[in-house]
Amino acid sequence: MPTVKLPRRNFLHLAAGAAALPGLPRIARAQSYPSRPVRVIVPFAAGGGVDIVARLIGQWLSEQLRQPFVIENRPGGGGNIGTEAVVRAPADGYTLLLVTAANAINTTLYEKLSFNLSRDIAPVAGIIVVPNVMVVHPSVPAKTIPEFIAYAKANPGKVNMASGPIGGSSHVSGELFKMLTGTDMLLVSYRGTAPAVTDLLAGQVQVLFNSPPASIEYIKAGRLRALAVTTTTRSEVLPDVPTVSEFVPGYEASQWYGVGAPKNTPAQIVEELNKEINAGLAAPKLKARLADLGGTPIAGSPADFGKFIAEETEKWGKVIRAANIKPE
Repeated sequence: MPTVKLPRRNFLHLAAGAAALPGLPRIARAQSYPSRPVRVIVPFAAGGGVDIVARLIGQWLSEQLRQPFVIENRPGGGGNIGTEAVVRAPADGYTLLLVTAANAINTTLYEKLSFNLSRDIAPVAGIIVVPNVMVVHPSVPAKTIPEFIAYAKANPGKVNMASGPIGGSSHVSGELFKMLTGTDMLLVSYRGTAPAVTDLLAGQVQVLFNSPPASIEYIKAGRLRALAVTTTTRSEVLPDVPTVSEFVPGYEASQWYGVGAPKNTPAQIVEELNKEINAGLAAPKLKARLADLGGTPIAGSPADFGKFIAEETEKWGKVIRAANIKPE
């Protein structure tokens, strides 16, 4: 609306003129942001999906804002060590966090965190949502979700459900499935999903909720059978595979990634980063790279991403409490 744009334009002109005044250093910093390299803390080890997403976004932001966005891996504590490093960093826009589903899960999983995600991290922008895919060993006599539910109910406690670390995405995806379907499966957790896949291929476990990139070649080769993806919409990389929610109403589980910053980071900096990230999600080249990971863009405003995080935190809190999940 013109009545909104005109005052905003006038304000920006005034702010630009006032930036040189010593009494307004905060506006000056925001106007020239970034004037030096920006750190993006990834709270997990290099090489995984979260690291790949961070590097793609970091490269895009470096090109658009003409300063290096340097990816720094700070693994440990299920993502809590890297997150705390950002919480303790100056709120100046030069330290950012690659926020993931683990952050929402950890809010309930860990009883004594030294920070509060919703209070201490300002949401900047969502990036993508990535499904897990529910895969079974070919020896399992089920080709659909209804058949699998019937098989699991006929064999309570005898179906081995593999997962990565306790509280991780593959684990809670399986726990939500058990909760909503009333199935009783035996959890076999691993330090990572790679050894879980090895045992699934060998038939030592029967089912696993895993990321599409780590599963798709085995699915194509017929070594694993895909029953469903865990998001509410089908995946572009597995278009013929249905969603769990087509058979189990209310089921949705996903890995997701976004950007956060320390609380009190200037709103102008948050808005600038949000604008550039959303532009990247619409840019054909970056959009295609993220789609290769099975990702669907989240986009939206900082407030939209904050609402998304709050909803995810509440959902996984219920699952963790109901299943009485404790960190390893």
